[in-house]
Amino acid sequence: MRVLLTGATGFVGRRLARHLLGLGHTVTAAVRPETAPAAVQRLLAAGVRPTGEPAAALRESDAVIHLAAATRAPTARDYRRANVDGTRALLSAAALLDTPPTVVLCSSLAAAGPSTPTRPRTESDPPAPVSDYGRSKLGAETVVRGFADRVPAVVVRPPVVYGPGDPAFLPSLAAMVRAGVGVRPAGGATFCLIHLDDLCAALTLALTKGRRVDPYDSLPGVYHVCDGTPRSWPEVSRHLARALGRPAPLLVPLPRAALMAAATLAETAAGPLGRRPLLNRDKARELGQASWTCASDRARDDLGFVPERTLLHREFRAALR
Repeated sequence: MRVLLTGATGFVGRRLARHLLGLGHTVTAAVRPETAPAAVQRLLAAGVRPTGEPAAALRESDAVIHLAAATRAPTARDYRRANVDGTRALLSAAALLDTPPTVVLCSSLAAAGPSTPTRPRTESDPPAPVSDYGRSKLGAETVVRGFADRVPAVVVRPPVVYGPGDPAFLPSLAAMVRAGVGVRPAGGATFCLIHLDDLCAALTLALTKGRRVDPYDSLPGVYHVCDGTPRSWPEVSRHLARALGRPAPLLVPLPRAALMAAATLAETAAGPLGRRPLLNRDKARELGQASWTCASDRARDDLGFVPERTLLHREFRAALR
C-alpha cells in the first residue's frame, strides 16, 4: 500500500514510518519547507520518500495517516489554525480526486474529554473537551466527518503516548524521580497510557480494518486505544523509579488553583523567549481533571487491537535507553 504520512518527523511519525515500512508499505512523508535538512536526511536514510508537494503525493497514495498537529500553541486560534485548518486543507485536496485515499486521523482522548473516576470514557459518550487543544482536535474530527461522504476516513483517539524518543511525558517525570520530589494533581487522578509501538499498530489496523466515519452518525469509525489499565501518578512514578534504579519520589499534591497558578507563572516566565512551556494553562485544565481513562473494547472488536507493551517498568527502561 502507498501511504502518505504527515507529521513524519515527529515523535509518533518517525516510529510509524518504520512500522509501515516493516510491513512492506511504501511511505511518502509530507514535509514543510522549514523542515530541518537533517530531519529530511533521516527520512531518506530510513527509506521514506519526502515530498514538499502533498497535493501531488495524494494522487499517488492509497491512504493517508494524518499525524501533523500542534500539541503546544500560544492561543486557541493557533491550535485551530494547525489542527483544524490543516486537516481541512488535507481533506479538501483529497475530496477533489476521483478515487480519494482513505484518511486515518490521529486525534486525541483530549477531543473526547475526561472520564469519571468510576467509568472509563467510551466512543458513545458525547465529547466534552476541556482544553483549547482538545477542542481543536475535536474540530479536526468534525472536519473529517464533514468530508466523510467523499473521503473514507477513520479516527483514532490515543491517551498519553510514551516510548523511545518521548519529548515530554517521560522526561518530565524522570526529572522528578531523579530529584526525589515532585508534584502531582491533587485528588486520586487516574489516566490511561499507550506505548508508541502499540499506537503505531492501532493506526495501521485502523487503516486496514477500521469502520469508516459516517457523515450522519457520530459513532462509526471512531476508536479509543490504550493499554487497558488505568494508572495513578504514584504508580507510574514507582515504575519509572524502578526503571531508573532509584527510590520512588515524594509527590506533593497540588490543588487545581495552585496548578493553574504555577502554569500561569511558567507561561509568564517563558513569554519573552517566544515559546510555551510544558506546563501551561491549557495543560493545567487537563491535569486538573479527576480522570482520563478510556475503554478500547471497540478497537479490540473491530480492529483486533490488543496492546502488547503493558509492563511499565520494562517499557520505561527500554524507552530511557
